[in-house]
Amino acid sequence: MTIGDITPKKERKSRRSKHVVDDKAPLLPKRQDEDSGYDEFNGASFTGAVFNLSTTIVGAGIMALPATMKVLGLILGIAMIIFMAFLTDASIEFLLRFSRAGKTTSYGGLMGDAFGKYGRIFLQICVLVNNIGVLIVYMIIIGDVLSGTSSSGVHHAGVLEGWFGEHWWNGRTFVLIVTTLGIFSPLACFKRIDSLRFTSALSVALAVVFLVITVGIAIVKLISGTIMMPRLLPDVTDLSSFWKLFTVVPVLVTAYICHYNVHSIDNELEDSTQIKPVVRTALALCSTVYIMTSFFGFLLFGDATLDDVLANFDTDLGIPYSSLLNDAVRVSYAAHLMLVFPIVFYPLRLNMDGLLFPSARPLALSNMRFAFITAGLITVIFLGANFIPSIWDAFQFTGATAAVCLGFIFPAAITLRDRHFIATKKGKFLALFMIVVAVFSNLVAIYSDAYALLKKNSGTGLRA
Repeated sequence: MTIGDITPKKERKSRRSKHVVDDKAPLLPKRQDEDSGYDEFNGASFTGAVFNLSTTIVGAGIMALPATMKVLGLILGIAMIIFMAFLTDASIEFLLRFSRAGKTTSYGGLMGDAFGKYGRIFLQICVLVNNIGVLIVYMIIIGDVLSGTSSSGVHHAGVLEGWFGEHWWNGRTFVLIVTTLGIFSPLACFKRIDSLRFTSALSVALAVVFLVITVGIAIVKLISGTIMMPRLLPDVTDLSSFWKLFTVVPVLVTAYICHYNVHSIDNELEDSTQIKPVVRTALALCSTVYIMTSFFGFLLFGDATLDDVLANFDTDLGIPYSSLLNDAVRVSYAAHLMLVFPIVFYPLRLNMDGLLFPSARPLALSNMRFAFITAGLITVIFLGANFIPSIWDAFQFTGATAAVCLGFIFPAAITLRDRHFIATKKGKFLALFMIVVAVFSNLVAIYSDAYALLKKNSGTGLRA
C-alpha cells in the first residue's frame, strides 16, 4: 500500500503524508481514512494510545515482580525496575528513529529495510512465537483462576468452584469455551487497535484494583503490627546466593516488552509526533504500577512471597473478609488478562497474514482473510491451552528468547547495522549493552527453566 495521491488537509506530521516503503510488511495497519468505509476515523487520541500501549506492557508479568524484591531487596529491585524502563524507552527510540529515516511504518518493514526479506521473516516468526505463547499462558491462567487446577495430586479450587460448588458448567473447558466465544472472539474482531482503547483503559483500571487491594491489606496489617520490616538489600552469603541474583534478570528484561505494538499505535495517531510522549507516559504509568505492586506485595508477604504472587492470595490473609479480598484479587486479575488478550492478538494476526499472504492487499480490506486468520489463531490458542499439557514448559524456553529479541536484540541490531548512517557512538555503545543484557538474560532464563524442568521430572520419577 503506497500513499501517493492523497494530500493532507492540514500541514502536520501524520501518517497521511508518510510514504510507505514495505507495503506488505506485518504490523502495518492501513490508515483507515484511505478507505471510504472508515471516513469517520480521524486518528487515535493521545489517551487511547497510552492505554493501549500500557495494556500491552502490563500483562501477566506483573505478578512475578514482587518475587524479584525477595531476591534483590527493595532498594536494588526498585532501581532495576526504573533502569529497565529507561532501557526500554531507549530501544523504542531506536525503532522510531530508524523508522523515520527509512520511511517505514512497521517493525517488520524496519527489519526488512535493515536486513532484507529474511530479517523481516525472522521478526514475524518471533512475534508469532512470543504472542501465541503469551496468549496460551493467559488462557491457562484464566482457567486456573476461574475453574481451579490440580498439581501433584492436590486440587486448588477456582473462584467459580468456590462460589457454586463443582458443576459441569464451571469446569475448565466449558468456562474457556464461553470466555473464548463471549469475550476473546468479539474483541479480536476490531480492525483498528484504537477501537480497543476503552477495554485497555478498563484493563489498566483492573490492574490498579489489584494494586489498591494489596496496598489496603498491607496498610491494615502494618497498623496491626503483623508485618515485619522488608529486606532492603539482597542477602548474599555464598556463591550460590550470588548467582541467584541473576535469576530475576529475565523477569525484569521482559517486563516492558511492547515493541510489536508501537508502530501499530503510531500509525493510527492523528499526529505522529505524539508517539514519543505516548511511549514515555505509558512507561511512567506502568513503572509506577510495577514499583507499587512490587513494594507492597513484598511488604505484605515478605520472604513468603511466591514466584507468582497471585498464589499468595489463595490462603488466609489474617484479616477480616480475607476470602472476599482473595476472590476480588483473583477475579480482577482474570478480567484484566481477558482484556489484555485482544491487544496482544492484534499484531499476532497481522504477522500471520504477512507470512501467509505476503502479496495480498491490506488485511483490513479483506473480510474473508481477516475472519479466516482470526478464527484459526483463536482455535490454535484454545487447543494449546486445553489439550497440550507440556506447552507451558515449551514456551518458557521459546517465549523468553523471542521476547528479548523483539525488545532489545532487534532494535540494537538495527542501530548497529546503521543503514542510514544516523547512529551516534553513544547509541551504538548502548545497542551493544542491550545485546549483552539480552543474551545474558536468555542464557539465565534457559538455564533456570531447564534446571526447574529437570528437577520437576526427576521428582516425578522418584515418586513413581
